[in-house]
Amino acid sequence: MLSFYEKELGFNVLEVNFTYYTLPSQKSLAGMAQKTSENFEFVVKSFKGMTHETWDKETHARVDHRETFKKFKYGLVPLIEAKKLACVLAQFPYGYFPHRENLSYLEKFKEEMGDIPLVIEFRNKAWLKEDTFRLLEKKEIGFCIVDEPKLPQLMPYHPKATSEIGYFRFHGRNPNWFNVPMKVRYDYLLPRGRTEGIRPRGQGYF
Repeated sequence: MLSFYEKELGFNVLEVNFTYYTLPSQKSLAGMAQKTSENFEFVVKSFKGMTHETWDKETHARVDHRETFKKFKYGLVPLIEAKKLACVLAQFPYGYFPHRENLSYLEKFKEEMGDIPLVIEFRNKAWLKEDTFRLLEKKEIGFCIVDEPKLPQLMPYHPKATSEIGYFRFHGRNPNWFNVPMKVRYDYLLPRGRTEGIRPRGQGYF
């Protein structure tokens, strides 16, 4: 299917989502790199332990994920060596709010990634403020623009580039976002039209 995706459908970039559920293995990503052409790129979604399991539910203390970051980056080596890793996408959950500890963790996340380009997706619109964008620009972290249901606390569409990468995710506009199983949450057919208002400073991913 990967070859079909590139050669028949004409895409030249793929967002890898299985890495959210399990840490990537070098064998899997090396195989994917070998099945695509020289100019094909991959975006790898960060493991859930790095974004959704950052606090201990019993002690309410920040979990030390240094070993998790190390294993995650180890799995990316084949894509890095093949120059096919476009960036890492870190999607934080709806319940992740912009308080001091979480802001510090974003900086730590960037430090752990080193030279690997990083894009962050926020699900809660509490992050939609200039302080957020100043931090992202200062740390050269990309902001993930989203098209998703216009529900009160979800992040609205906000075309903004904070790094050399412009990233746009289409989630659909299912109004039952919070009340349906995950497998149908994104069951939505977007109308034909143009994407306006965003001019990435470098490459763009949609």
